[in-house]
Amino acid sequence: MNGLKTALLLGTLTGLLLVAGQALGGQTGLVIALVLAVVMNFGSYWFSDKLVLKIYKAKPVTAIEAPKLYRTVQELAQRAGLPMPKVYIVENDAPNAFATGRNPEHAAVAATTGLLRIMSRDELAGVMAHELSHVEHRDTLISAVAATIAGAIAMLANFAQFAMLFGMGRDREGGGSNPFVMLLMMILAPIAASLIQMAVSRSREYAADARGAAISGNPMGLANALRKLESANRRIPMPEAESHPATAQMFIINPLKGKKLAQLFSTHPPVEERIRRLEAAARGVPA
Repeated sequence: MNGLKTALLLGTLTGLLLVAGQALGGQTGLVIALVLAVVMNFGSYWFSDKLVLKIYKAKPVTAIEAPKLYRTVQELAQRAGLPMPKVYIVENDAPNAFATGRNPEHAAVAATTGLLRIMSRDELAGVMAHELSHVEHRDTLISAVAATIAGAIAMLANFAQFAMLFGMGRDREGGGSNPFVMLLMMILAPIAASLIQMAVSRSREYAADARGAAISGNPMGLANALRKLESANRRIPMPEAESHPATAQMFIINPLKGKKLAQLFSTHPPVEERIRRLEAAARGVPA
């Protein structure tokens, strides 16, 4: 069901991109939207993992350099029947973790030094199992595509500002785009894209929690980890995430210290609800 929901949401997001392109620039806008979709999705498929790892200055580690993290990931990958992903550490006091890569054969998982410092073995296993679930279900690629399309819609909205200023937005027949429609799309399209992107990410987080608990065999390990992560991330900033907010959806917990309005558009579901579902799973009752 989550897979169908995600496919529908991604389809809606792509459709919104094309509609926004046509509304903002007629046939020319539609062509621009199509080109943006192709180019940006190609880039996100092949290069998003390298870009994110570079942004956070992640360093690859071996079993000798980071034995606890590496062996935990190795054991969990074997349980899940996944190829061993590359393992990275991010030098940052904010405890967090993320996965990236276009498929399980080209995947990487990363943990911050802050996370390694405060997690017990069971909690670390819960966190990394959650990330391996994203790898297994190719959520890392889905998230990259969603973020890319949402970014393209935002670019079209910015393009529309120049179109209105310089009298662009006319199709070949000489007709002009309705200024009211253009203004409406400039405002509403990026908001709608953000809401759809949020829905994609939230649905995948719940699924990754459930599958991660199954891989680790201990739902309470992940539940306790989420409690620690929520508390610590309220106090410890992650400057790289603030500078690149589109990457926030990749982390196990939102690294952005937003106010109530920002939380309304959070790509992560409420931590309290995530913990409640995990506790229900530990008791063997439906969430």
